[in-house]
Amino acid sequence: MSRLSISRFVLALAACFMLAAPVLIAGPVLAAGSDPAPAAKPADPNFTEGRKAIDAKDWARAIPLFEQVVAKDAQNADAFNWLGYAWRNQGNYDMSFANYTKALTIDPRHRGAHEYIGEAYLKVNNLPKAEEHLKRLDSLCTFGCAEYTELKNKIAAYKAAKPS
Repeated sequence: MSRLSISRFVLALAACFMLAAPVLIAGPVLAAGSDPAPAAKPADPNFTEGRKAIDAKDWARAIPLFEQVVAKDAQNADAFNWLGYAWRNQGNYDMSFANYTKALTIDPRHRGAHEYIGEAYLKVNNLPKAEEHLKRLDSLCTFGCAEYTELKNKIAAYKAAKPS
């Protein structure tokens, strides 16, 4: 391709983006009489307090708070993920795995649950299962993500600590 052809291609491409920019910036146009997307539901105060307990590493306080959240909203993958995290940090791996599995049943693409269940598998010396979740994160995180990096680093540290 000549320089002139490349220049024309770049100009044509730029023109396309300029024509699309108002739609991308303004968002979709609503039909007359249609309502915008419904407002997000208010945050559950138990979820908010549960996150504060997690941040404070107060696992015993976090567990009942997140149990109340999932009792009211059985489809809350985030709450099940945090419940699994709290149980794991309490050392109860059965409850941890049950809650991470529930989170992943609700949302199979939940990156946090994949990371944390992978870490839990390392705690019970199940490297192959941890690596399965790392592989899943690799497929979910096209350009990389914090969850993939964290689990990858934990697996590397696990392998380095184990004698060959």
